[in-house]
Amino acid sequence: MAISASEVMELRAATGAGMMDCKRALEEVGGDMESAKDYLRKKGIAIARIKSARQTHEGGIAIRISADRKIAAIVKLSCETDFVARNEAFLALLDTLAGQVLARGAGDVAAQKLLEGRGTVGELIAETIGKLGENLQLAEAARIDLVGEGAVGGYVHSNRKIGVLVALRSDKAVAGDALDVLPKDLAMHVAASQVSAIRGEDIDPALIAKEKEILTAQALESGKPADIVDKMVQGRLSRFIKENTLLEQPFVKEPGKTVKQLLGENGEPLGANLAVDRFVKFQI
Repeated sequence: MAISASEVMELRAATGAGMMDCKRALEEVGGDMESAKDYLRKKGIAIARIKSARQTHEGGIAIRISADRKIAAIVKLSCETDFVARNEAFLALLDTLAGQVLARGAGDVAAQKLLEGRGTVGELIAETIGKLGENLQLAEAARIDLVGEGAVGGYVHSNRKIGVLVALRSDKAVAGDALDVLPKDLAMHVAASQVSAIRGEDIDPALIAKEKEILTAQALESGKPADIVDKMVQGRLSRFIKENTLLEQPFVKEPGKTVKQLLGENGEPLGANLAVDRFVKFQI
């Protein structure tokens, strides 16, 4: 049967698929619009299976924060090229994924029913693969749920290659907008810095052991006695821990003070003790 240009345009507007794909889909199902939509969805899933083994080294990161700033989501969507990472369909999918995780959590995201529209997140990703012609992978997803007083802030760099969420806890309720800026500033700091943990005791012991091994090997090259080598290693290891601990780092916007001092200065006028509860950092 003959398919009109207006029918092709209607299907394209509803699905985002290419003109020829829309025309072919309508021809395959005898012009039925809903069946054509299903045909295109199935085609997208088939294309996704074919492309699933291709490497994804590019992508983007998005965050979403609830109105009360107690819940926040961050997602990392990978693709093959930076060209696709800047495509409107890719960015729309990225935003949808952040909304899904904010509403329904970071567990088994692909199987989640879409908040809007039919189907699952996995099916939507597959459909977008069909439109863009590249492998897409939901590489990482996380949600922060802050219980008690405080606020969650976030930051995504302009190129969408780095994204951070920081949960800031307060030991008491504070005035409405008192914590509007600080959580975001802390997220910007984490984005710009090498941060392994909030406190020194929280650094992964395996990371410390590896660093100690490297520092010991370097110190032994000096030919100094064992007791001197041990002191050298301990001093350098202490410096490594300090440099990689959020609270001990110089705050990027005011290097003359540490993050710990920043928290104290901001909490004092509020009569509150402020503490970083958790941070999540994703990077392409």
